[in-house]
Amino acid sequence: MADKPSIPKGTRDFTPLEMARRNFIFDTIRKIFTTYGYLPIETPAMENLSSLMGKYGEEGDKLLFRILNSGDFRSGIAREELVSAPAGKLGNMISGKGLRYDLTVPFARFVVQHRGEILFPFRRYQIQPVWRADRPQRGRYREFYQCDVDVIGSDSLLNEYELVCIMDDVFTALGMKTVIRVNNRRVLAGVVEVMGEADRMTEITVSIDKLEKVGMKGVMEELREKGVGAASLEKLQPLLTRKGSNRENLDFLKGYLEGSAAGKGGLEEMNRLLDYLEADPPQAEVEFDMTLARGLDYYTGTIFEVVSDEVKMGSICGGGRYDDLTGIFGLEGVSGVGISFGADRIYDVLEQLDRFPAQATMDTRVLFVNFGEREAMHVFPVLGRLRKEGIPSELYPDPVRMKKQMSYANARNIPFVALMGEEELREGVVTLKEMASGSQERLTPDALVRRLSVQ
Repeated sequence: MADKPSIPKGTRDFTPLEMARRNFIFDTIRKIFTTYGYLPIETPAMENLSSLMGKYGEEGDKLLFRILNSGDFRSGIAREELVSAPAGKLGNMISGKGLRYDLTVPFARFVVQHRGEILFPFRRYQIQPVWRADRPQRGRYREFYQCDVDVIGSDSLLNEYELVCIMDDVFTALGMKTVIRVNNRRVLAGVVEVMGEADRMTEITVSIDKLEKVGMKGVMEELREKGVGAASLEKLQPLLTRKGSNRENLDFLKGYLEGSAAGKGGLEEMNRLLDYLEADPPQAEVEFDMTLARGLDYYTGTIFEVVSDEVKMGSICGGGRYDDLTGIFGLEGVSGVGISFGADRIYDVLEQLDRFPAQATMDTRVLFVNFGEREAMHVFPVLGRLRKEGIPSELYPDPVRMKKQMSYANARNIPFVALMGEEELREGVVTLKEMASGSQERLTPDALVRRLSVQ
């Protein structure tokens, strides 16, 4: 017997119902992106490894899906090297491309490559899948969609304010209660400087970023294993345990970071951002989180993370300011800021809360019963009119028993069934049955279009 077909771990198939719900998420996000004046782009699923490597930190590089060179990937490599070369070196010898890890680095490459064709500041959105060779678990997949929105070519803090508004508008439109966490990488740089570990910014912030997962004890233990001294850890501890309002925490850091120019600059940006938000408060709670690190090397200023206030799921949106991401591709001094919505985790939250609206699960609005070929010929013009009005409609393909056709409509959650049998054809009407109530009404084709246009 043939093996049962399967798909790789960390990937998924999507049923029509799931696709309808996913499209509800994508359409909601896309509508808000365009409302704010952002323009769509797409980039290839694969990028040259030279574009990807070194942009996500050591841990991120390990999660890149590499693509073997086409043809005989061993061509030109001595047998001894194939056998004895270290894994990292061998990987570079047999693979020159990889699946994109996120949409931000490909966006930076896009900006540099097309800089003569775009107008700065450039506002773009992008909704495409990304791939990470991560260990699959609840809410974490190897293939998943990101919905990114960025503005590049401007260092104004008003862009950060606008992104908070976009996050708030998206999650409000999706019916989700969220917490928007904000911090600043310059604040973190100041913290590391006060600790006396200024040259270890990346490895220390990678550990701090795990606070929610492993707790303070786990973070401190990991930093000890990295060789961070007891005196430095003692200076860090108050930040990991401190509670207070946004303004109270900013006031605390004002004294804590007194000796750090970078830290004070980050605090000034945080104060200004909170001033903007207090002028027109968002519906979501905005929390200044001193431990938020966003463990990607390219962030340089404000950073964001959004979590559900109702379901424990991890980050469902995140991003931040990157001052010179395009510099790695030869275009220096171009600042940008952006955020990325995790559509798959958003789906999981909405599903767990049973928060998808009815229209997100509905496809066909009316099913015409098939009485036979003669009657079907009269159905065609009515179907055509409904479809031209944007009303999803279909004719059951076979003239089988009425009960079977009705059961099909029920199983598909089709709200209306239309009948055009001999009697209806004589009178020039359509009998419309509402499946939920069982009520029936006779309508002319014009009245049928008007009736089904009402949601």
